[in-house]
Amino acid sequence: ILSLSRTEEGNSQFTVTMGATVPTGFEHCAAEEVREKLGAEAKISKDRGRIYFQMSSDSLPLVHQLRSVDNLFVVVKEYVDYQFKDSKEETLKDLQDLASKLPWTNPLEVWKLNNVLKKRRWRRRGANVSRPNPSSDGAKEGTQEGAADTETQSLEAEPEQPGRVEEDYEDNQGQQDKGSAETGAEGTPGVLKFRVTCNRAGDKHSFTSNEAARDFGGAVQEFFQWKADMTKFDVEVLLNIHNNEVVIGVALTEESLHRRNISHFGPTTLRSTLAYGMLRLCKPQVSDVIIDPMCGTGAIPLEGALEWKHSYYLAGDNNDQAVNRTVNNVAHIHRKRQEKGCGPWGLPIDTVQWNLCRLPLKTASVDIIITDMPFGKRMGSKKRNWDLYPSCLREMARVCRPGTGKAVLLTQDKKCFAKALSRMGGLWRKSHTVWVNIGGLHAGVYLLKRVASAFGETPEDTDERRDPRGAETAGEEKEEN
Repeated sequence: ILSLSRTEEGNSQFTVTMGATVPTGFEHCAAEEVREKLGAEAKISKDRGRIYFQMSSDSLPLVHQLRSVDNLFVVVKEYVDYQFKDSKEETLKDLQDLASKLPWTNPLEVWKLNNVLKKRRWRRRGANVSRPNPSSDGAKEGTQEGAADTETQSLEAEPEQPGRVEEDYEDNQGQQDKGSAETGAEGTPGVLKFRVTCNRAGDKHSFTSNEAARDFGGAVQEFFQWKADMTKFDVEVLLNIHNNEVVIGVALTEESLHRRNISHFGPTTLRSTLAYGMLRLCKPQVSDVIIDPMCGTGAIPLEGALEWKHSYYLAGDNNDQAVNRTVNNVAHIHRKRQEKGCGPWGLPIDTVQWNLCRLPLKTASVDIIITDMPFGKRMGSKKRNWDLYPSCLREMARVCRPGTGKAVLLTQDKKCFAKALSRMGGLWRKSHTVWVNIGGLHAGVYLLKRVASAFGETPEDTDERRDPRGAETAGEEKEEN
């Protein structure tokens, strides 16, 4: 991990408050990871999908190693109970006056430290790395009214010439407020480009997200003399409003960190951050055999192999395109690891094409089953799920170890899943449910425990004794999906 310790005498470390957007429902999971890896206690925001924690400025590289967070930002100021005025004009005037009163110094120092960290990463990858193109997603101020999080595309720092990073970094230290902000992302004097993104939730506000972003952004521009640019900006200032809670921050991530493992996307690619949360629920142990029987693009086994390296992962799907995507994504991670020089070739993953309802695995040979089941929206149909889900749960119970085995299953088809699970009382027992939001869909992540009864000895599996490896018709319907 790269170090960001200061090199000049008299420049001591300082403490800042960091904010992170996380998959809704997995806030406690993210707080646990922060406690484990940073030794910090995280506060879960009233606004679902956000956590806050304090850290030392030299811990910034460690923050970027968190696997459960989508976007990172440094908090400028937090108001737990901000008193909005009754009229829109007075409220917007207060927001304008706020810009010049905020403690910008340390957050902007963290923003510059973050740029130095990114430049060093680019240098490690080689001199011919192309600069990523800024995305047009969310390019307008305040356009996502009421949204829980925003995928930021910012901080477009160009790679420095070798040997110049430390020099520019030292030259930038010790400047305050306005002076510290008048240096461009490349470490050379110039006017920064910025935008303000307002995320607002609550129905008692007299103003819109656009109006708040416009007026607050105008005051920020006047205070710093920055140039507004909605697409090619250096700094993204965040104005997060949830009822009476107001948080002003500076974004540190160019794009959501959930894209870190996937280069070949499918129609329903699972976010890597959500995959991490699902894996944490089942607490993988050394030598565990973990399968994803509907792997799609391989997001779950890839995340597991990178974080829980001492388990073995088997990714399978009945769709040959999905299998190819998984193979390509695994190869992509291999290449990235080799370029960084951080490990030998190979990950503990194998990829197989199979029929979910007739898995080519021995009975009681798997410790953990974790998968994203078809919702019946973009893939398959809810009608087919009524046959597919019972057959899936039965076949999963066959290959899972009785008494110790676990399954973590994600689905939005809650009614169908609940009905199928109710018929499996002798095989599975529901331990915990996490409710999540996936693309606007309310879905559940179900943690199931395999009961101690051996497969073939319970009424739940006697219906399939003629073909103990699953229902042929359900398998055919899944293949059509």
